[in-house]
Amino acid sequence: MKYKENLSEETIPVSKSQRRRDALELKSLASELIKLSQAKLGRVPLDEGVRAAIMEARQIKSNVARKRQMQYVAKLLRRDDPEPIFLALEGFENEAKQLTGRQHRSEAWRDFLLESGDPAISLLMKQRMDIDTQAIRQLVRNARRESEKSKPPASARTLFRMLREMDEKEPLPPMGMIP
Repeated sequence: MKYKENLSEETIPVSKSQRRRDALELKSLASELIKLSQAKLGRVPLDEGVRAAIMEARQIKSNVARKRQMQYVAKLLRRDDPEPIFLALEGFENEAKQLTGRQHRSEAWRDFLLESGDPAISLLMKQRMDIDTQAIRQLVRNARRESEKSKPPASARTLFRMLREMDEKEPLPPMGMIP
């Protein structure tokens, strides 16, 4: 029977329900680890035995056998503290959120520039000193022409890429902050 220490140094048994919740949490962690890409899995701090069991689980085609292997991975995860693994997965999630935010900011600025033209470019110049004003003006004019003539939006895409690169160096101001 496992025991848990509380602040008063008394030992109390961990409930069966809590042990089950912990086991289910580790099982879902094992499932997430098996689904991770090879590059991301390499960045997760794992014991070599756990890493080998995950690689083996990826190769199994039978659902029943894969489930059994996933439970084995969860069992191996119980031996060590899973907190660094949870932190690594949370870091991946934060990276994805930042990338999504960057994409949305760049799209919003591109749309704002295409709709408003020179006043929007002036506003961006006030916010950021590192912009190539002439290139942005040219891209906005070309994108408008392409839109009027129903051509593919090559200039709008180039403008988006330029804004995204600017956002990578230093985040663009959110559109809610624009007067």
